[in-house]
Amino acid sequence: MSSKITYASGLLALVSGGLLSGSAVWPMKLMKRYQFEHWWFIGMLTALFVVPWTFTLLGCPNVMKAYGEVPLRSLVTANLWSVGWGVANVLCGLCYLRLGMALTAAIITGLGSVVSVLLPLIVKGSGVFKEAGNLNSPAGLTLLCGVGVMLTAVVCASLAGARRDRLKTSEAPHPGAFAGALLMALVAGILSAGMGLSFVYGQGPIIEAMKRQGAAEIPANFAVWSAGLLGGSLVSVLYPAWLMSRRRTWHLLTASKSDFLLAILIGLNGCAAAFLMGFGMRMLGTLGASVGLGIQSASWMLGGQIVGFFSGEWRGVSGPPRTKMYLAVACLIAAILIMMVGNSLGNGAALFHIPHTDAP
Repeated sequence: MSSKITYASGLLALVSGGLLSGSAVWPMKLMKRYQFEHWWFIGMLTALFVVPWTFTLLGCPNVMKAYGEVPLRSLVTANLWSVGWGVANVLCGLCYLRLGMALTAAIITGLGSVVSVLLPLIVKGSGVFKEAGNLNSPAGLTLLCGVGVMLTAVVCASLAGARRDRLKTSEAPHPGAFAGALLMALVAGILSAGMGLSFVYGQGPIIEAMKRQGAAEIPANFAVWSAGLLGGSLVSVLYPAWLMSRRRTWHLLTASKSDFLLAILIGLNGCAAAFLMGFGMRMLGTLGASVGLGIQSASWMLGGQIVGFFSGEWRGVSGPPRTKMYLAVACLIAAILIMMVGNSLGNGAALFHIPHTDAP
């Protein structure tokens, strides 16, 4: 595959994955019987266990032998990152309900992008990401500018969302209600970097081990998510299970066939988004970790805004709040373009000339 096609494929995968991730939970707005814990349990079980492990077990020969060849340190590092992401995953689901999809996506992706983009430039990732430039390089400084623009989008979206909520409710807000939900979103934003970083620091040895046993690129990528996200996956599934046990609502899982199918759709959306993110990062080469996570984060936030608009979160809201949200969207698009330039500088080439990577 030529370098131009490789680069274009990586960008397409990252933007598509980000948009899909930001809009992944839209089916919850169509549910009639399920509460948060029901659709979250089924969705996460589908996204984090059923789909990735099916691809891994069916597509990777001698999968246990391959995992046995992976250094324990790599698996532990990936899972420590994923546990933090698992906590963020739960908080994100709660914030969707309390803050709305647009504002939640804005805060979480903005803060997560700071850690996601900058850390791989400071502590190098595994595999193809080992040769990434430093933070003080032209590429690193350009990416830093991109993060700054993205944070500007976060501020605009947060202010717009807070004002929107005040305009759309006639009831006096519960003291600390918005502040509490906002704090949850801030914590989730910082921890949300764990998912992408789990892939960054675990993918090299895992994919190499799977390919040595005869696995193709796609199942080898799924194998990274299966093992690297195991810790976070358990957190994401056990929390809603605990809620259903405490509230004695397990029986509601079978109360609505349509809600059950919608919850599975949420899981499929999330799984596809994660796969596209990992695939796209590897397509971009040595800076794929930082650039890829930055582009994916901005696209994720855009996806949240799109769903927020179409689902009616902004119906009846005009003036400064809507203007700020439009400004946030413009900043996100600018951030994606800046990060594309950063990737070009990191490879010492023209924007669409990327050196050969080990990706197909």
